Amino acid sequence: MTKTHVLGISGSPRKGNSLYLLEKALQAAKEVSPTKVAITSYSLQGKVMQPCVSCFVCGTKRGNCFIKDDFLELRELWLKADVVIYSVPVYHMGIPGQLKCFIDRLGNSLFGLFRDLFPPGVDQLPKQMKVIGNIAQGAHLFAGQEHTITGLINHTMIMQCIPVTGDMWESYIGAGGWTAKSIDRNAIRDKNELGQEDVAMAVRGARVLGKRAVELALILRAGAQHVEEDFLSAPEYRPFIERVGS
Repeated sequence: MTKTHVLGISGSPRKGNSLYLLEKALQAAKEVSPTKVAITSYSLQGKVMQPCVSCFVCGTKRGNCFIKDDFLELRELWLKADVVIYSVPVYHMGIPGQLKCFIDRLGNSLFGLFRDLFPPGVDQLPKQMKVIGNIAQGAHLFAGQEHTITGLINHTMIMQCIPVTGDMWESYIGAGGWTAKSIDRNAIRDKNELGQEDVAMAVRGARVLGKRAVELALILRAGAQHVEEDFLSAPEYRPFIERVGS
């Protein structure tokens, strides 16, 4: 049986608080069904993601970008995933530039990759139907965590995917946390080990987010297999059915 693939993306240029919360989410995701779930963790630390230059070469070369960096490596992992969990630090009330560069190029790239699914002249993305959950943490309590997560939810819907949250009251639109003004890369880990409640709440939120994301993906997979024959011929759903079908 094909496993449900979970891709965790740490959008921080360093390995620390965002990766720590991501690992908690991925651990909980795996625990939902260890034999049915495969986990991949990807960190942008040390990776090169250059900005999109709007050349639109990818539209004529099946989505392949002319820029030679780490974009295609992550794009292929993203395409394979049934669940994507982003974990990011807040940079200027939003996501870090490295992840923004990836997201900008991902959208243009997929228009090119899936162009042949649709009639000539039709610019449309198929329904990817990936479940996407988001985690954001910052140094301060009101540092833009919800604003950052909202931006990632917008990305989720643009990419024809499905946003998921954890459980209220600790996760309204995603999991959020703060380091109480510490800029140490291990602040959340250290404060969690000391039992600080604000940080413990962020960890619980991340874990429940990972759990709910996989549960929804398993439900979508079962539903897709039930209606596979009805939707395989529809170009809007073909990539999703081919990914999760029986």
